[in-house]
Amino acid sequence: MSVLPSLNSIRVGINILVNEEPYQVLEASFMRTAQRKPVMRTKLKNLLNGKIIEQSFKPGDKVEEADMSKTKASFLYMDDRCHFMNQETFEQFDFPKDKLGDGVKFLKEGIEVSILNFNNEPVDIELPKKVTLKVTDSPPGVKGDTAGNASKQATLETGLVVNVPLFIKTGEEIVVNTDTGDYVGRA
Repeated sequence: MSVLPSLNSIRVGINILVNEEPYQVLEASFMRTAQRKPVMRTKLKNLLNGKIIEQSFKPGDKVEEADMSKTKASFLYMDDRCHFMNQETFEQFDFPKDKLGDGVKFLKEGIEVSILNFNNEPVDIELPKKVTLKVTDSPPGVKGDTAGNASKQATLETGLVVNVPLFIKTGEEIVVNTDTGDYVGRA
């Protein structure tokens, strides 16, 4: 674990320790006011329980980067929990669905994810930037009063609903951005 050299080192996406627990930085903004010292205001997600807190750091505060390791894993199946297999050790482990949030909508059997470990325990998953999913329901596109890019809603194999162009049909595979949940293109 290393101490960050300055408050400017706190960036979105890094993992830090607060009260000996790992947190992921979701938002970070540097606030300067005329009569006061500058403050780094952050929104943090606890990687152990998923709770989100707001925390302010002042110059001189020691902020430690959390010692996290990443391993590759494959998604196996989902019941009331999401089950994964470590690709190096072939050990199976699971996560509660609510801890993964909207990420469960991108999980299909065999998808490869990165597992974040803290003290050799899995605490969070990182999805790939893009996933390929099959369209299970897509109403026929109706051309007509379209001045710009026309789209329709399509339901994917995981239950995710995305806006797609009119030419996408049921049974096709499409690529979806996991950060935004938007259609990227055909597979």
